[in-house]
Amino acid sequence: MSRGLLIVFAGASGVGKGTMMKRMLSENVNCRLSISATTRLPREGEQNGREYYFVTREEFQNLIEQNGFLEYAEYVGNFYGTPKKPVFDMLDQGIDVFLEIELKGFLQIKEACPECVSIFVVPPSFEELQLRLQGRGTESAEVIAERLMTAQREMEHQHLFDYVVVNDDVDRAAKEVLSIIAKIKSKEIK
Repeated sequence: MSRGLLIVFAGASGVGKGTMMKRMLSENVNCRLSISATTRLPREGEQNGREYYFVTREEFQNLIEQNGFLEYAEYVGNFYGTPKKPVFDMLDQGIDVFLEIELKGFLQIKEACPECVSIFVVPPSFEELQLRLQGRGTESAEVIAERLMTAQREMEHQHLFDYVVVNDDVDRAAKEVLSIIAKIKSKEIK
């Protein structure tokens, strides 16, 4: 049994990472999505160990001191991070692990695990991304404008990633990512 692949999966808000991830996980039984730890309180319907590992600030701080995170950050007064142990346990079992993270987290991961495979998802056009964000109907015009500015900055860093996938069609884009993984794994076997 070979070791699993650590796959960083990033892209701007609204590009369809979550939808692509659902498709990929349903098509490849050997892939899992990493679960992050957070100090924020669970929202209604969320379960510890399913959406997040919900921990206290003290527990999170202890993990930081023990070098227990692949990456972490503070966002809006709460900490979020990727615990090493569950990820490394799955990799050791031959399971491919996706980390759906932001650019800042990717830079930390790339330094800690340079062997990771990094994939950046982009929209077919900036205009399409704007339409997708507006089409959600969940955010104000100001929030959408802020997300678009952030997306512009993030897309300027796509050259740092091993692969860039255009999400012009969710099924096609998900298949492309799975094809990338299959090609990498076939090279490792030889």
